[in-house]
Amino acid sequence: MKDQLARWPVRLVIGLVAPLLLILLWQWQASAHSVTFAPPVAVASALAELLRNGDLLRDTLATLQRAFTGLAIGAPLGVAAGIAMGIWKPVDRLLGPLLHALRQVPMIGWLPLIGLWFGVGEGTELIVVSMSAFFPSMLNSHAGVAQVERRYLEVGGIYRFTTLQRIRFILLPAAMPLVLTGITQALAFAWISTIGTELLTGAGSGLGVAMQTAQVQQRLDIMLVVIGVTAALGFLINQLFRRLRQSLLRWQPAQS
Repeated sequence: MKDQLARWPVRLVIGLVAPLLLILLWQWQASAHSVTFAPPVAVASALAELLRNGDLLRDTLATLQRAFTGLAIGAPLGVAAGIAMGIWKPVDRLLGPLLHALRQVPMIGWLPLIGLWFGVGEGTELIVVSMSAFFPSMLNSHAGVAQVERRYLEVGGIYRFTTLQRIRFILLPAAMPLVLTGITQALAFAWISTIGTELLTGAGSGLGVAMQTAQVQQRLDIMLVVIGVTAALGFLINQLFRRLRQSLLRWQPAQS
């Protein structure tokens, strides 16, 4: 029974049950006029409209570019900082309190200050998205390095490894599961903060900007299309990265 449920067609059908029930509830609520809600037919029409005029493709590409650029900046810096803090105690004592204090501030909370310094635009949005990706990468990399077993380091000492060799051959492989977990979290935070900054700044193009424009124009159908695309893309990106993580950790069968 468990083997049958594990097959992907069965999982797909089971996974579609909740969305279908949600659509039925959505249609019933829209027909009953109990809440202000665009019916599914109107949303499908709005989707076709956005696909025809190219607005949805333009906004989607802008958001994807912004999110992955911020991830590409923030995640490597976070991994490097976390590894450095895990290896060298003076670095941890020097930077740890400051970074742990700064991460308590919601990333969107930095937007007004950064906007005051750099103006409202692409640069400000990238800084916020990069910061969102930095902290989960830093925390998990630090934890991964700190949890490396002492006996592995002792073996490195026997072979007289340099610091770079210890990082490459001992610390990084042992910490890789947590490092990749941090990057996975960084991806989610980067995606969420990208949409949030676009909503708040309304600068340029992007899915968040499209949501804000739809609100101003009172186009509930377009707003629901953009929300659906945002959710679907976030889910798809997360699933793709999970597959990539499994591939990179195939030498660790116990890892999910």
